[in-house]
Amino acid sequence: MEFREKLLKFKFHIVFAFVFSLLTVALVTYSPGFLTVVTYFWPLVLSTALFLAAVFFFARTSDLPTSSSTISGDGSGLIVAAEGILDYVVGGQHEETLFDSFTKLD
Repeated sequence: MEFREKLLKFKFHIVFAFVFSLLTVALVTYSPGFLTVVTYFWPLVLSTALFLAAVFFFARTSDLPTSSSTISGDGSGLIVAAEGILDYVVGGQHEETLFDSFTKLD
């Protein structure tokens, strides 16, 4: 009786281990092989590597801007640019303008 009480004490652990074992066996059995995955994704990996190589090349060969008119050191130029983009996105067209354009079809 003592053994059965100990088993009942750990019944959730045993069930979890059994389900985890079944899932692991099913995953290993039914999953595609490593080479199948590599052959499917090689164009994506190659294009990403070429893009990163191009970014690295242009970052190493391009000169940094020398004038302070493009981007100031305190980042105020970036803040102004970001605010302009946000104003454009938020204030692009209001709902009344869109509603009027759909109701007044000539």
